[in-house]
Amino acid sequence: MCPQKTDIRDAIKLNIGHITQSGLKRVRRVHDTPQGPVIRLNNKNLINFCSNDYLGLANHPALITAMKQGVDQYGVGAGASQLICGYTAAHEKLEERLCAFTGRQKAVIFSSGYMANLSIVNTLLDRADMVLGDRLNHASMIDAARMSRAKFRRYRHVDTVSLRDLLQGCGAEKKLVMTDGVFSMDGDMAPLPDISLVCAEMNAWLVVDDAHGFGVLGENGGGTVQHFGLTTEDVSLLMATFGKALGTAGAFIAGDEEVIEQFIQSARTLIYTTALPPALAYASVRALEIVQEEKWRREHLFALINQFKNGARELGLPVANSDTAIQPLLIGAAEKAAETSRQLFEKGINVVAIRPPTVPNGTSRLRITLTAAHSEAQVDQLLDALCALV
Repeated sequence: MCPQKTDIRDAIKLNIGHITQSGLKRVRRVHDTPQGPVIRLNNKNLINFCSNDYLGLANHPALITAMKQGVDQYGVGAGASQLICGYTAAHEKLEERLCAFTGRQKAVIFSSGYMANLSIVNTLLDRADMVLGDRLNHASMIDAARMSRAKFRRYRHVDTVSLRDLLQGCGAEKKLVMTDGVFSMDGDMAPLPDISLVCAEMNAWLVVDDAHGFGVLGENGGGTVQHFGLTTEDVSLLMATFGKALGTAGAFIAGDEEVIEQFIQSARTLIYTTALPPALAYASVRALEIVQEEKWRREHLFALINQFKNGARELGLPVANSDTAIQPLLIGAAEKAAETSRQLFEKGINVVAIRPPTVPNGTSRLRITLTAAHSEAQVDQLLDALCALV
């Protein structure tokens, strides 16, 4: 008797039905306004507290002007991969500025942080090697490790004892430790000084994905590495994105010259992908300049972070212990998180519920993000709305 066959379409229908019944269905909501502290959804103006535009640069007039200038000079598309004919003077200038800003010898641009992380593990490691990652690392680092030929182990969240134990027993030829600088769902920072000491002791390379710290943390916006006063010897490779604090799109990896050259020669996500549109690279140069010129943006952002944290503490709101722009309000059940988000929407506030599988079961939350474009009055309005609902 032949086993019953399942059609792919039938399997998809069953899966979508399960997602819907579990209250986990994701929905894309269309807005027709630029990124900013207020956006319009369904013909309703909402104070937006779920954007990663931490410094409020995504709609900055100087970036809009730079983008237009970049299009005027280079057109829209790059036309080919970087190694064919897609690498322009705008890309080169951005890489040079990134080197100067991060204090590293060489940088290379990728179309996204996801592609950059995929390239790191798959370019540097082989079957005899091992990659170790924090249990709460971003999905791109987890996928990169799983898709590579290297062995993969996950240590307990921000636990250097767990990391040391795994490194001691791994027996791999080459060892790579990957961690977020700022964890995207909890907003806490990795203990990079302690992790770097363990890596130095165990002869492992430390790679930091600083997507949510770059441009925000550190005296000059250099990110978590600068925040902790670490050197290029402490952190072997730095990856960060342009789509958050810089307000544009794309990503980069920076490190020693010969290491970055290895990515240019071998990284499949670089070699076989059309280059980032040159106008985006052109605008990102300007964004990097604004990060350095307008320190007040970071100062205002952290004043708002303190305002929100103090207000949440006084109101007894279940906010996680985070000192960054990411302020998770822990709800628990997915259905309750979604309903709270809906109620906030009705009050004119946009905060999306984060549910499994993005976060573990039972830890659904409202991922509140503050930006330099918000005002104190808007933060007060958010606190008042939360107090009435949570």
